Amino acid sequence: MSAAVRVGVDRDRCCGAGNCVVTAPEVFDQDDEDGLVLLRRAEPPADTVDRVRLAVELCPAGAISVAPAGAGALLDGRVPAAGDPATP
Repeated sequence: MSAAVRVGVDRDRCCGAGNCVVTAPEVFDQDDEDGLVLLRRAEPPADTVDRVRLAVELCPAGAISVAPAGAGALLDGRVPAAGDPATP
């Protein structure tokens, strides 16, 4: 079983491909208005973590971020990445 994670999405980067929704529908959804990603669960159940990580890999826009749970606050719905100018 995978370790707990925190998920973030960047709707500004999302292109609406929907790969995340198909891969982990318990965690991701698509907005009916614009087709962009909606995060259903920022801290997904342990049994979905492998599929969440796959969704990160499959996202053509790089709009999904994953970090260990408790790794820090999300900024603008994103998990701060190393080198991110928004990272404190």
